Amino acid sequence: MSAPAAPAQAASRSSFYAGMRVLPKREREAMYAIYGFCRIVDDIADDQQGDRALRAAQLDQWRADLAELYAGGNGGQAAFLAAAIERFGLARADFEAVIDGMAMDVARDIRWPSHAELDLYCDRVASAVGRLSVRVFGMEERPGLALAHHLGRALQLTNILRDIDEDAAIGRVYLPREAIEAAGIRTGDIATVINDPRIDQVAQGLAAEARVHFDQSAKILKGRPRGHLIAPRLMAGAYAELLRRMVRAGWKPPRRRVRHNRIKLLWMLLRLRLGG
Repeated sequence: MSAPAAPAQAASRSSFYAGMRVLPKREREAMYAIYGFCRIVDDIADDQQGDRALRAAQLDQWRADLAELYAGGNGGQAAFLAAAIERFGLARADFEAVIDGMAMDVARDIRWPSHAELDLYCDRVASAVGRLSVRVFGMEERPGLALAHHLGRALQLTNILRDIDEDAAIGRVYLPREAIEAAGIRTGDIATVINDPRIDQVAQGLAAEARVHFDQSAKILKGRPRGHLIAPRLMAGAYAELLRRMVRAGWKPPRRRVRHNRIKLLWMLLRLRLGG
């Protein structure tokens, strides 16, 4: 899998492309590179046509290329990350954590993980991206790491709640086993699990957990830490609104997928740029 020819073009598929575009040039280009990396390894993890061993080997090659890049070499397909790594001191461990998260999906189709495994997954595929991002945003270490921890988990849990049916269609259920069993649902057949009306109880519990992380993120951002914070404010506001709409709709089958309102996103971005 090769590096993206145009990271900005890859980033344009994101709902938060507008938030990245308002960053200064060096920060903007670094975020495009980070997003491009995440897009590539995520595509490897979600390639339902590819052999698992081949996909695992592709992720291992990314690890090897990152190791070469951090050792001062060309870095192979990871070469496009070099400028961002050098300018912002991005940690190799965070890139590797993202790969480790994708490897969890490649090793097996995750179904009703323990809560501990789900939290580890969220840390790797979301909070690790946050740890890279807050360095680019210029945040100080303590508030930056706290924001990455909470906002990353809030966003990923919201994604999981939004994509229950889409994930189930490819053999995955990220809702935690403990909550499913507490609701009286027997694990086994995926369709039986996600079409049980009691799945709403499971999802509402996970939504409450996501709200705690959103609340903690809001407290950090209200403290006005140093940095370019329009992008994380936009992400927090848009995803918190998405979660509120899902909670109102509930998760009893049949479900309707709730999507971002792009007009509201643009309005929110305008307010943020005006300091509102």
